[in-house]
Amino acid sequence: MILQKLTVLTFMVINIIAAAQNNKKEMSKLIRNEFEFAEKQYKYLIKSVPPDKMPQSYNASSNKITTRDITWWCSGFYPGSLWMIYEQTNDPEIKKEAERTLKIIEPNKTFTRDHDLGFMMFSSFGNAYRITKDPAYKEVILTSAESLSTRFKPGMQAILSWDKMADFKGPVIIDNMMNLELLMWATKNGGSKKTEEIAITHANTTIKNHFRPDYSSYHVIDYDVNTGKVLGKKTFQGYSDSSAWARGQGWALYGYTMMYRFKKNEKYLNQARHIAKFILNNPTLPEDKIPYWDFNDPKIPEVPRDASAGAIIASALLELGQYVEKDERANYADAARQMIVSLSGDKYRSQLGENGGFLLKHSTGGLPLNSEIDVPLIYADYYFLEALKRYKDWYLQ
Repeated sequence: MILQKLTVLTFMVINIIAAAQNNKKEMSKLIRNEFEFAEKQYKYLIKSVPPDKMPQSYNASSNKITTRDITWWCSGFYPGSLWMIYEQTNDPEIKKEAERTLKIIEPNKTFTRDHDLGFMMFSSFGNAYRITKDPAYKEVILTSAESLSTRFKPGMQAILSWDKMADFKGPVIIDNMMNLELLMWATKNGGSKKTEEIAITHANTTIKNHFRPDYSSYHVIDYDVNTGKVLGKKTFQGYSDSSAWARGQGWALYGYTMMYRFKKNEKYLNQARHIAKFILNNPTLPEDKIPYWDFNDPKIPEVPRDASAGAIIASALLELGQYVEKDERANYADAARQMIVSLSGDKYRSQLGENGGFLLKHSTGGLPLNSEIDVPLIYADYYFLEALKRYKDWYLQ
């Protein structure tokens, strides 16, 4: 009897090991194929990008890509995506376009009119410097961090996202957590201590005011700029003030995971774990793990998905898995793997030459604003590529 049980146990272990090895082979092949596809698809996109603008999306009715000026908050994602594709493929045409676009957006290093310097300059120049170690790129990053730091308001202990608007006195959006990476990196790489201090203060203020008891995040907290008093907890892009806008939950998860990477403060790690639990255990999260645009839209499932939120969450979960124990790491990795597999499938990923040259379909930018609904978005591509790279680097070695 004992021998029989040991034999059964041995076979179970062998099967588990074999399944894990097979899974690694499948993911290795998938990731290799996705980067090879991205290389070809972005060569198609390159042909449509004007010399002085950055790609935003694709209009199927006109069969043309839509583009924006360089001060648009997403202007760094196209260069950043190109650099990640080049890193995996060594394609000289991709590198040439990546270098060209950096020159176009470099003037943003002194841009101070909103909080998005991290998206604009770290997604782009950050990847370029990581790959090439060109000191000129580093200087652009450090200058950008100083520019972003000018938006810190001591009275409210946070970085002002947008300037005063009709509906907001001192708006701070959860998206702003993503821009803290620029500030943290700058201090660690020769910049002033001030930028890190600002990032930490902002992250702590956001923990205090942005989250509900279930660890879902409000989109916008409106402050009195001088006193820091909370004037309102609202939304700009979500279903309602009290709803959990999907991409916002992704920004929160990614932001606190990143803050833990730099500071190893357990408060940030625990915040990220709680946010991950809210997302992964949410009853409205579909089987394919790509969320609807807002977790609380009462019309689910008859509402748009947001592939960009899925890509951001997948990338964040893969990093979060680096900082936790084995079983929890496996849980995050498995959820991220399911998201990557879904995004790589026919439902979400383009065919070669279609979709204007973008990689992913079915993202939702601002549904209440009637903007970017069920379309490709450049930042969905960026975080999808980052998730692929992270899975390869951290889970296939």
